[in-house]
Amino acid sequence: MTTETSQRADAGMAAFVSTTSRWGRITMTTALLLSLAGPVHLVAFTGVEVGGAQIWIAFAAVAATFGVIWVLEPLTYYPILGPAAMYQAFMIGNISNKLLPAAIVAQDSVNAAPGTRRGDLAAVMAICGAAVVHLTSLLVFVGLLGNWLLSILPAELIEVARLYILPAVLGAVLVQCVATMRRPRPTVIAVVAALLIQFALIPVLPGLAMYATALCVATTMALSWFLRDRRPPGEALQEGDTDPVPSDPHTQPAKEGR
Repeated sequence: MTTETSQRADAGMAAFVSTTSRWGRITMTTALLLSLAGPVHLVAFTGVEVGGAQIWIAFAAVAATFGVIWVLEPLTYYPILGPAAMYQAFMIGNISNKLLPAAIVAQDSVNAAPGTRRGDLAAVMAICGAAVVHLTSLLVFVGLLGNWLLSILPAELIEVARLYILPAVLGAVLVQCVATMRRPRPTVIAVVAALLIQFALIPVLPGLAMYATALCVATTMALSWFLRDRRPPGEALQEGDTDPVPSDPHTQPAKEGR
């Protein structure tokens, strides 16, 4: 890649980030206003009596349940998805069980490390593809064939699906992430931390059950940082370390043309 080509690539990526950041804020703000329009209409025009105290009590109840996720999800998703894909992901939803696995597989397919320009672009394209497949499948299997499928499926099969579909999906996503990322050290740390918190800490302190996920994430992040391989990347690879960082041409300095 010549210096001129590298400069054009840098300028193009800067323009892409600026554009996605501007329109991302606009679309997220618009979605927020639209989501609040329904409750505001009910309170203002239909005679539903909801006081300020009731709103704050409901907010406190939701925050106590999901408040930790409000902080953890952006912190854990951003290093993999990048800024542009983050706007897409939080607008679409189903991040952990659909969009994040799609982004990870796409990055692995093009050998792009998360956090690089190629990784960010791969995540954007993967999320676009995942959204198209999701909407198409909803249109066909729910909108067009939903009632017919429910009428021919046995009730016992539907009940089994309700019980096991979530662990089946999350289990497949977990294995896919582990196999794709190929980071043995943080993977082992995450598994050990989760087991210790779930089966050792929570039984002793059941009041922390609501914060088990947050504790697992925070503990894994801290231990992975302190127990990371501190050798230079070249030395680690020479000694056969099984935890290499995928190469990405965009992370290397530009070379002059021949």
